[in-house]
Amino acid sequence: MSAAGVKNRAAVLFAVLVLAVTAACTGGDGSEPSSTSSSPRTGGSADVLAVKIDNVAPARPHTGLEQADVVYVEQVEAGLSRILAVYSSGLPPVIGPVRSARETDLELLRQFDRPTLAFSGAQSRLLPVIDRAPLDPVPPSRAPQAYFRGPDRPAPHNLYLRPERIPFTASGVNAVAELGLKVGAPPPGGEPEDSRTVRYPSASVTFTWAADGEQWLVSLDGSPARTAEGERIGAGTVVVQDVDVRESDFRDRSGNNTPFTETVGSGDAVVLRDGRAYDARWSRNSADADTVFSTPEGRRVDLADGPLWILYAPRG
Repeated sequence: MSAAGVKNRAAVLFAVLVLAVTAACTGGDGSEPSSTSSSPRTGGSADVLAVKIDNVAPARPHTGLEQADVVYVEQVEAGLSRILAVYSSGLPPVIGPVRSARETDLELLRQFDRPTLAFSGAQSRLLPVIDRAPLDPVPPSRAPQAYFRGPDRPAPHNLYLRPERIPFTASGVNAVAELGLKVGAPPPGGEPEDSRTVRYPSASVTFTWAADGEQWLVSLDGSPARTAEGERIGAGTVVVQDVDVRESDFRDRSGNNTPFTETVGSGDAVVLRDGRAYDARWSRNSADADTVFSTPEGRRVDLADGPLWILYAPRG
């Protein structure tokens, strides 16, 4: 081969390599990948891993969601919902599909001491806010070897995380302990409950009590939520937390405002466990404080065994 031919072939191979790296590191959903400047916290001993997970039909079934200690559901643009899954007691080999972070996540995660946040990217104006937040951001641009695109669905619903390839080690302790919560006996009273649906403008989550498995089976937008292996996803305890949802200063590429869910404050809640519904109150005095769930009489509400799902339900 001539010298010119060798040079041209090398140029082509370099271009292909650049395209491959770019595809792996993009948010894939109109968001920007996080900056590559190193975080002063990255590499430290984080307490929990939080992963932002897609929650529309093309993203299902989810992978690794069933192993999360805590699952948060929040409203995003166009009235859709998105998931923030928190891991600490153990890690699945793969989690996803991973999507972009929101401003709400930053306030929510301050309940944990040193969270690591895995996400696909974020709105460009939000990136410096994430970099200043007290957490370890780990998007594809900081750990490209930890993310991959699955072949079975289109982008942006096919980005997955291999958590063993990021600087995080599971503590083996359930993440609910970081929230000041514990497993215990149910409070007195409550009403029998077979099913509860939480509705967002363009999404819904339904929990149906399965006495034989002693869990709440999850349905997303009317369809049973399943693992990648086809098993039903369930929760031990469900908390429906009434919150204020307001417009933020951020918008997506289509011009839709990104709602901000206020997780500091107080309000009503419903706790589902053991096939019963309990009226409760929630209170969080500051971003650095845990959220306290109590009965109307002021008694602390403990959890049943199994994953905890917390749904931020817009007031009114």
